[in-house]
Amino acid sequence: MSIIAVVNQKGGVGKTTVALGLASAAAHAGYRTLVIDLDPQANATSGLGVWQPELNIDHALEADQPGVLRKVITAAGWDLDTEAGAVVPDVAASTPALAQREPQLANDPIGAQDRLQVAMEGIDHDLVLIDCPPSLGLLTINGLFAADEALVVTEPGAWASDGVQQILRTIGRISARRPGGLAVAGIVVNRLGRTRDARYWYDQLIETYGEQVLPPVHLRAAVPESAAQSAPIHGLGARAGAPEAAAEFDALLAAILGIEFVTDEADDLPGDLAGDLAGDLAGDLADDGAAEPSTPLAEPAPRSTDQPTSSPEETS
Repeated sequence: MSIIAVVNQKGGVGKTTVALGLASAAAHAGYRTLVIDLDPQANATSGLGVWQPELNIDHALEADQPGVLRKVITAAGWDLDTEAGAVVPDVAASTPALAQREPQLANDPIGAQDRLQVAMEGIDHDLVLIDCPPSLGLLTINGLFAADEALVVTEPGAWASDGVQQILRTIGRISARRPGGLAVAGIVVNRLGRTRDARYWYDQLIETYGEQVLPPVHLRAAVPESAAQSAPIHGLGARAGAPEAAAEFDALLAAILGIEFVTDEADDLPGDLAGDLAGDLAGDLADDGAAEPSTPLAEPAPRSTDQPTSSPEETS
């Protein structure tokens, strides 16, 4: 079982759409997938087609009992072709009431950081995706303590590198405090547009973090539309951009899990996926000259291949 926390302390980078896209890719590849929605906005819950379930993740965190998460899990409302091998994901749904749980956790001197980890005992899904809130509060800390790996989601924009550096420091501090550490699954650049500005910041992230940067997710209207329709991106059929987006999430999931698989959507692409991710974007920019930023970039920190570490001055 792989447990991956999808994180960034900055809001608006599309963490939830990435989590839903990965859930769609995993479901269509036949993985038994669980999405844990730790965000009080509950967008992953509604994106999975679940509405006001009787039990939710807040009940599990409140109970503080080993294995209690199994009692709040419900099947997603996605309409999938199970006869073709797809598996409907499960979801531990969120609720706006979860926002009140965080200050209550702060009053628990013993179990403030690992309630989710305790609640997850006995979970046996192939893949668990934890959609964390856009903050570094105790809900996100619980998600990171429960995960095996952290997937950092960012956008190709000004200060993106600074935000990534901050969350990597937090991951490093948690890694030092839990048995077995906490690995970085990688950094995924979401909403990569075909502009000089986007290309510049994307290149800066690659220059700073190298191989930690995973295959990107391009800016396509089909991705947020699938979430708004409570449908998997792989289920939008011939909707413009949907097959390409589905193939990108397949590639991203394969990179995270270190596997190889081919999907039907990839066969329908007008060109090879690697070319779409790299060559096409570079070609779009060739006539515009060298990419230039719209905002000056601070000098990036030297990249290290070691696990991020903490210092006494760092704060989360």
